[in-house]
Amino acid sequence: MATLVKTHTPPPQSEYDNLLIWVFVALLSIGLVMVYSASIATAEGSKFTGHQPTYYLMRHAMFIIVGLVAGVLVFQVPVQLWQTYAPVLFLAGAALLVLVLIPHVGREVNGSRRWLSLVVINLQPSELMKLFAVMYAADYTVRKGSVKHMFSKAFLPMFAVMVVIGGLLLNEPDMGAFVVILSIAFCTLWLGGFNVKVFGALTVALPLAFAALILSSPYRMQRVIGFMDPWADPYGKGYQLSHALIAFGRGEWLGVGLGASVEKLFYLPEAHTDFLMAVIAEELGLAGVACVIVLFALVVIRAFQIGRHAAFLERNFSALVAQGIAVWIGVQATINIGVNMGVLPTKGLTLPFLSFGGSGVVVNCIAAAVLLRVDYENRRIERGMPI
Repeated sequence: MATLVKTHTPPPQSEYDNLLIWVFVALLSIGLVMVYSASIATAEGSKFTGHQPTYYLMRHAMFIIVGLVAGVLVFQVPVQLWQTYAPVLFLAGAALLVLVLIPHVGREVNGSRRWLSLVVINLQPSELMKLFAVMYAADYTVRKGSVKHMFSKAFLPMFAVMVVIGGLLLNEPDMGAFVVILSIAFCTLWLGGFNVKVFGALTVALPLAFAALILSSPYRMQRVIGFMDPWADPYGKGYQLSHALIAFGRGEWLGVGLGASVEKLFYLPEAHTDFLMAVIAEELGLAGVACVIVLFALVVIRAFQIGRHAAFLERNFSALVAQGIAVWIGVQATINIGVNMGVLPTKGLTLPFLSFGGSGVVVNCIAAAVLLRVDYENRRIERGMPI
């Protein structure tokens, strides 16, 4: 009589990174709830919104839907196609940065000219430029791989491009976007194996350059002075930061409760955009802040792991794109949280995936889709399947 032997069949592996998908869903969901909580008083008291308390909630929900639809469409695009058109996209982004500086074309808000009016929404070219910078830097690093140890042929062209883009961004002015794009570019070169001596020189040159930028502009100098001691002028230069710190102090361990923030009641400016983390800290306390930080840490860690997997499969462009997205999200989130906590001077950067803002949310969703596409292709290639 034959003996039946039971064999264990391992479950089929998913073609998608389910953990990363749920992290993105969690960030967008937290952002939707907190944007509503932080903006309800502002919306209700403003003539611009028609005194509708749900004005920012509905617009933010619309941006998330547009971002998700765009993300689904972008996910269908092979990574190789992004590499082919990376230089063209980068030039298009630079053209938009020029366009936004033209009088009567670019829209000016609070002294900054950063938006292009598209009737229904305002497009912020610097947000698109962050994504295009990831693509361009990855493509540039791959193309220059054979001369990556030559300063003149590998580093100087990228440096010249960054000077041009930096000049355009600083004329808006948008120092925060410039810092993020610069971080993306040079971190990508570093991850691509460019000459270590070059980056040694950068550690000296960049701080000197930033010091010169700060000293040459009274506007930036005031921000640094206000950041160093916000209580010296709590009703002037230090107003935003002092109220952000009050919000953090009131939140303590578990917060005052969802919707119970006092600082969002016309005390803390930009509560639903740049200073959303301060409202999270006040309403959800250290627990809420830690939760958001852990979610961002998961995105950055998984993005670097996806990049390492792509590099193992000799997909160098895909690897650098994934790691560039990790640098982008990590640096921008760190700067925003640092500003809210008084660790860094005010930069005008939103919190990725969470803060109110059409261009930012949509581009963040597209970046998430690109990252998931890199992982999807990694998994299919590893199993010998077509992509």
